[in-house]
Amino acid sequence: MHFLQIDDLLNAEEIATLRQVAANGQFSDGRASNPHNTGKNNLQLHEPNAMRQTSPLILQALVRNQEFMDFAFPKRIAPPLVSKYEPGMAYDAHSDTAFINAGKEIIRTDLSITIFLGDPDEYEGGALKIEMGAGTCEFRLPPGCAVLYPSDTLHRVTPVTRGARLAAITFIESFIPDTKKREMLWELNELVAEEGLKMSPETHARFQHVQDGLRRMFSDAAPGGS
Repeated sequence: MHFLQIDDLLNAEEIATLRQVAANGQFSDGRASNPHNTGKNNLQLHEPNAMRQTSPLILQALVRNQEFMDFAFPKRIAPPLVSKYEPGMAYDAHSDTAFINAGKEIIRTDLSITIFLGDPDEYEGGALKIEMGAGTCEFRLPPGCAVLYPSDTLHRVTPVTRGARLAAITFIESFIPDTKKREMLWELNELVAEEGLKMSPETHARFQHVQDGLRRMFSDAAPGGS
């Protein structure tokens, strides 16, 4: 398991707010954030006033979501961007750059997240395709749902043929940089959540002791550190 689908990351009010800001905002060429990638053809909402409305809202939704927190172990999160794909636009297969400039700091991109803002019935094409081993996973999710995946996986957005695909994206630097170690901790957490009520208090405490020990062992820094 290399990705996590999060249903209802955003509530209806948040979706409506983001869509309204996008409808009133001024989109610009998405290649401004990655000028050397000729396979990128989309629009992004870089307008400062719009970003002041969208970024905090999305960040708040991420950090309040326990699935996201348990899977990502977020250390830093880049300011989210709203993107739009109109007919003919696509993003060819790529992995995300290892480091991005997020204002006053450089963030290592361990995980990427795509948050769908438009109803799939509003557009055709525009599927997020992520290569996972020998197979490919495809996503066209309802508004408010998200997909979280390692930034070094090859992924692409297929050409939009009708309507407009609206989504938000951002990148996460994790306290646990190694994908396999993050997944191990996720599986342990799921096991404790499923079986915890069946355990004696002593056994449950021992499981938590092991979990915390592995988190310390796998982490690249203590919370609040650099």
